[in-house]
Amino acid sequence: MRLFILGLGYSARHFIRRFSGNFSHVAGTVRDPATRDDLVGIELHGFAGSRPADATVDLIREADILLVCIPPGSSGDPALAAFGDVLAEGRRKVIYLSTIGVYGDHAGGWVDESTPPQSSLDRARMRVAAEQAWTETVHGNVAILRLAGIYGPGRNALVTLHGGTARRIIKPGQVFNRIHVDDIASAIMAAINHRNGGTWNICDDEPAPPQDVIAYAAQLMGIAPPAEEAFATADMSAMARSFYASSARVSNAKLKRQLGVTLAYPTYRHGLDALWRDDELRK
Repeated sequence: MRLFILGLGYSARHFIRRFSGNFSHVAGTVRDPATRDDLVGIELHGFAGSRPADATVDLIREADILLVCIPPGSSGDPALAAFGDVLAEGRRKVIYLSTIGVYGDHAGGWVDESTPPQSSLDRARMRVAAEQAWTETVHGNVAILRLAGIYGPGRNALVTLHGGTARRIIKPGQVFNRIHVDDIASAIMAAINHRNGGTWNICDDEPAPPQDVIAYAAQLMGIAPPAEEAFATADMSAMARSFYASSARVSNAKLKRQLGVTLAYPTYRHGLDALWRDDELRK
């Protein structure tokens, strides 16, 4: 199988580290290939939303699997705008990384893939439009993976505590959903191997208040957690505050049932325990 990745971000890089051996050729896009010497073994192509090079178009045309990690913007999906004509040709499997943010606020109640998207945030509505556009363009042969909050090596509560940027913002009833990057990689591979397209939530088993994650990480490190701050009066950017506008518990039952994924890190505690054992702060 030939794999092409649109947007070699954090999740895509971890996927390649684990599963590159499953593909005969791996290529992907970054904004500036000249600055990326950390992606050895991947054929890199520049793409920043403008007209792509012919060589990039040819590789996408030849790809058996397309992994899409580029978010939409206010004018739509830049990858579809650039490659839509090619993507409408033939049949290839597309894995589109979306977000559970499309579900919006459910006051901490449970949601699953049958729950209609209802977010009031523009960025979530753009995601829903992008999901639909990809499904229509590639004739339904697309797996929509709605990701929860991503953490893993270099990107977790242990790191923010060590760096002095962790905060315990308290909003009563607030829960967030999370997923370890290794479990995202497993879900992507399972979706590639799955016969049909569809939509799956990619999250762990335990939605939890954000302050609990910080407190557990501090316990592992043997340090005092940061002081609690009330959400109503906390000094936060508009973007950071917007994440607290939605509270929902997202089910991963379909991920396990249809794709057969067994999570390596079913809760944030499993994930943080493993990161701490791996000397995360010394890497």
